[in-house]
Amino acid sequence: MKPAVDQDLCIGCGVCPSVAPSVFDMNDDGKAEPIVDAVPAGDEDVAQEAMDSCPVGAITLE
Repeated sequence: MKPAVDQDLCIGCGVCPSVAPSVFDMNDDGKAEPIVDAVPAGDEDVAQEAMDSCPVGAITLE
C-alpha cells in the first residue's frame, strides 16, 4: 500500500505522524508527507488509522 498526502488539502495538524511515525513526517513547509514509498509490513493498521484521523481527508493509501 502506497501512502500519499495531498499538499493542497493538508493543514499541518500533525495527527498522521503522531499516529504513524513510521509512515509520515512533517516537511519544512509544516505539512505532512510520507517518508516511505510503501507502508512497512505490520504498519498497515496505523497507516489506516492516520488516514481515518486526518481532519481534512488529505491522506490516501493506494
